[in-house]
Amino acid sequence: MQQVNIHEAKTNLSKLIEKAVHGESFVIAKSGKPMVTVTAYTPPPDPATRVGFLKGKLEVPADFDSMGKAEIQAMFEGAE
Repeated sequence: MQQVNIHEAKTNLSKLIEKAVHGESFVIAKSGKPMVTVTAYTPPPDPATRVGFLKGKLEVPADFDSMGKAEIQAMFEGAE
């Protein structure tokens, strides 16, 4: 991994950023002491893309809306 001092990093920032974007991380040092590592940014996955991720893998029964209707009604109205 390439190490550059702060002055060199300021002078060549555009070139260094291009290298980082293409996978070549580098370290910025101050007086020869490593301070930070610069790597390409990887955005987190978009949570909106998770909606529907099980589409086609599950089957909803045709009577889904009325499943357990008698049992639920008995709980609210009491056993008949």
